[in-house]
Amino acid sequence: MIKIPLIAAGAALAVGLAACGTDPAPESKGHGGKGGTLTVLATADFAHLDPAQNWTMRDVLFGGRTLYRTLTAYAAAPGAEGTKVLPDIAAELGKPTDGNKTWTYKLRPGIKFEDGSAVTSKDIKYGIERIFSAELQEGAGYLRDMLVGGDKYQGPYKDANGLASIETPDASTIVFKLVKPTADLDYVLALPTSAPVPKAKDTGVQYDNAVFSSGPYKIEKYDRGKELILVRNPHWDAATDPIRKALPDRIEMKQGLSAATIEQRLIADQGPDQTAVAWSGLSAASMPRVLSDPKVKARYIAEPSICTRMLAFNTSKAPFDNLKARQAVAFGLSRESYRTAHGGEAVADFASSYMPPSMTAGVKNNAFQAPPDGDVAKAKQLLAEAGKPDGFEITLTTTSSDTGKAEAEAVQSSLARIGVKVKIHTVDPSVYYSTIGTPASQDELVFDGWCADWPNGASFIPQKFDGRNIQPKGNQNRSQLNDAAINARVDEILAMTDPIAAQKAWGELDTKVVALMPVIPLVWDKMPLLFGSKVTGAFGHPIWQGEIDYAAVSVA
Repeated sequence: MIKIPLIAAGAALAVGLAACGTDPAPESKGHGGKGGTLTVLATADFAHLDPAQNWTMRDVLFGGRTLYRTLTAYAAAPGAEGTKVLPDIAAELGKPTDGNKTWTYKLRPGIKFEDGSAVTSKDIKYGIERIFSAELQEGAGYLRDMLVGGDKYQGPYKDANGLASIETPDASTIVFKLVKPTADLDYVLALPTSAPVPKAKDTGVQYDNAVFSSGPYKIEKYDRGKELILVRNPHWDAATDPIRKALPDRIEMKQGLSAATIEQRLIADQGPDQTAVAWSGLSAASMPRVLSDPKVKARYIAEPSICTRMLAFNTSKAPFDNLKARQAVAFGLSRESYRTAHGGEAVADFASSYMPPSMTAGVKNNAFQAPPDGDVAKAKQLLAEAGKPDGFEITLTTTSSDTGKAEAEAVQSSLARIGVKVKIHTVDPSVYYSTIGTPASQDELVFDGWCADWPNGASFIPQKFDGRNIQPKGNQNRSQLNDAAINARVDEILAMTDPIAAQKAWGELDTKVVALMPVIPLVWDKMPLLFGSKVTGAFGHPIWQGEIDYAAVSVA
């Protein structure tokens, strides 16, 4: 579950990205060449830089483009091209055998750590073994479930013998033995968990503060919450790296700034801020200033992402244990009002399915056909069919942020049109996900969302709609849908070894789940970002929530 602000995240698998009905924002054209300093203006520190723990969208992209390499990685390109997984440390993509239960990778020669020592298969094995340690489990856990013996292995600090299902027959070969067949291992290994970590440099939980680089940059200074300075790793060789251009000589991240300060500085575009980029998305308050000035708008991008925002019904309790009641609310809702409260069309496109087009080769699935402002007459008809012609009263959970309140009020006012009274329950953002992730106390409606860890439905649909994944705490299946036919089909698709056939099947299953309406697809996210006038080559990467790709950006 990759985390993004107030939208849960998860995994998935496909091969393309489209603009969801609108033209994508233009990327920053050209390159300023090699050299200079890129400044990143940030409100806060990283959650984690340690590849074993790194599982937040921005952090994953930044760490993987600057400080470490992984067996596979995504192309440094906007749009559909950026959803292609490529060999990185590996010389080529994995070779599956044994019915896709054994995967073999050969390493690319010449890759070195910041001290000049060679990256070997044992370094990758050790880096993966770290994720099994109890103190290092905040990162992506897919390999813990996929590798033979992973259910018993406790990590290298407790078991120095290592995990037998990761074999290193020589320094340039690594072999993975899996519990079940999969077509997705190349995608899983593009996550930070496959980054190499030399055992001698491992400092446990303190590794967050001093990641030992295998990428194009190394840490010169890291004052957490204040400043991170990266300089070139002299032992990184561009000839061994088909993905990272690594054009700036230096990257300086200034942390702890207010969002308003960052936006004001980038709009003003003075001095060092001309070679700066924003770490997080623009606020709705700044959007009019950006979009109304052509010179500022030319420095604005908003790439569609693989994130879907949703409104989840609690299908385990009345009235939403009734399909017609769910459909009535879905058609009574004004998604237009919601999107306005969320920030407008600059930051989101209307969703017509759960998986966004970026996960379905750019093809938009029109399974959900409610008009943006709803259909009041149809909603009232569905209420009557549900046995609730006069409507009902429900509670909606949202965050106590200004945006959260505005979004909830948009839902409240639009559903009042059909006689559905909405009581708003606000909770602090810091406890929002623990609140809505506790099924026993979950309200009738909650705002929810999901982002893909990789572009394929393998983790979007199961995590959100497989009833066997419902947990008493930390639950991700917010709708609590538990449909036997859906669960069985998930198993059938997960067992497929042909990725193209599997992707087609996920799209078909998406349509079937929409017919059950466990959640309302609201919008597909776009990340609104601003950069300085001397920043070139900037674009929002489709996999990582539309964040600027540091593999390609440069400064004039």
